Amino acid sequence: MKKLEIDFYKQDAVTVAQKLLGKTLVRKWEDGTESRYQITETEAYLGEEDLACHASKGRTPRTEILYHEGSHIYVYLIYGMYWMLNVVTGEENYPQAVLIRGIDKIIGSGKVGRELKIDKSLYGENLITSERIWIENAEDIDDFEKAPRVGIDYAGDEWKNKLWRFFIKVKK
Repeated sequence: MKKLEIDFYKQDAVTVAQKLLGKTLVRKWEDGTESRYQITETEAYLGEEDLACHASKGRTPRTEILYHEGSHIYVYLIYGMYWMLNVVTGEENYPQAVLIRGIDKIIGSGKVGRELKIDKSLYGENLITSERIWIENAEDIDDFEKAPRVGIDYAGDEWKNKLWRFFIKVKK
């Protein structure tokens, strides 16, 4: 498959979060082997006005990459032990990103980070040019669920209740 191109990432985070479902996340390891995973769950964070988005507090050294053009990686550590993998989206100077919450049968952003061996060295990595991690195109998935985002009660009712978490429906 072919790597996703810049135009894909320049869309808003809500659109990209939906369109990433079913795409193939590729992680290349130090020994040269590659692991491939289908993206199954995402969450969108949309700009400084989104009180759940890290950029809601403004531009800081931590959030700087969110202000770059889409296609970069934003990683951060939570609870001192889990690295979260985010895909920066949209245009330069409009901070937004998509959190990767599930790949294949691995559900939970902390578990995703552990499986992919995400760390600070991936902060700012460009998904188009990277030789360590990238996303490949796959057929669009139109049959998916929407739900509120997870773990953002601090953002207030308006933002915590937005249906900006997307996941592939489980076949019954």
